Amino acid sequence: MARPLRLLLLTAAVAATLAACNREPEAPETPAPATDAAALVTPADAAAPMNYESKTRWADVRLTLPEAIKPQTDLHARLYAEEVRKLRQFVEGAQGELTEAGAATDRPKYENAVTITAAGETAKLLSLKRSSFDYSGGAHPNTLTSGILWDKALKRQIGLADLFRKGADLTVLDQALCSALNTAKRARVPGGGSLTFDSKPFACPRVSTTAFVLTPGDTSGKAAGLTFLIGPYQAGPYVEGGYEIAIPATVFRSLLAAAYAGEFGGQLTKAGDAAPAVAVAPEPTV
Repeated sequence: MARPLRLLLLTAAVAATLAACNREPEAPETPAPATDAAALVTPADAAAPMNYESKTRWADVRLTLPEAIKPQTDLHARLYAEEVRKLRQFVEGAQGELTEAGAATDRPKYENAVTITAAGETAKLLSLKRSSFDYSGGAHPNTLTSGILWDKALKRQIGLADLFRKGADLTVLDQALCSALNTAKRARVPGGGSLTFDSKPFACPRVSTTAFVLTPGDTSGKAAGLTFLIGPYQAGPYVEGGYEIAIPATVFRSLLAAAYAGEFGGQLTKAGDAAPAVAVAPEPTV
């Protein structure tokens, strides 16, 4: 290569290097803000809000969380995000149904109100009751209840099976629930027939597939039992309503897992609709 050409190439390379050194550094790309529709909430986001509400032409939705959830930041953030996501899906579904071709223009808009309350708390466990008032255009609204049980140390949600020893036979708990449910039904519908596990069209539910919450008692920091939440249509027609059946821990104490046996103690002070060896709670006086 001729000397002048080599000098020319070397000069160009040095100039390119100097230009690169003097260039202003490129600003990093700003991540796109999280969309509201994604309902992204983390424990760092001010521990998540306690309420959510949205009103549109098609649906009104709202969420209310309890103060008891604040110390459990992981549960708080996750539950808020999950519930808000469901409510937004409800609104989208309402819009689709109320604007579909041929739909009546005077149909009332839909509603979904989710209220989560503290049911009971022990040293290890926080129990929440979830109630959802849902009107989706049917003959009447429905109120459905379910339970959330949170292990505060493990920072995770657990189920009924986690409370009991592995392989524990829950037959005694099934029978106690069925007996107490029939007691509650007789008090509410005198002369009505009793349920069995095989009766039709309605039957006694099994505890393994029934929502529940911890039941407080007369000993602070302990759960005196479990209250099973049986919704409308599960044990009778809609007009009969749902049942909350409390089962004292004395029925199942021997079946509890070692990790949670110490979380139960004391006597029930509120029996719900009925409980074994506990009279049906009287109607409140006005």
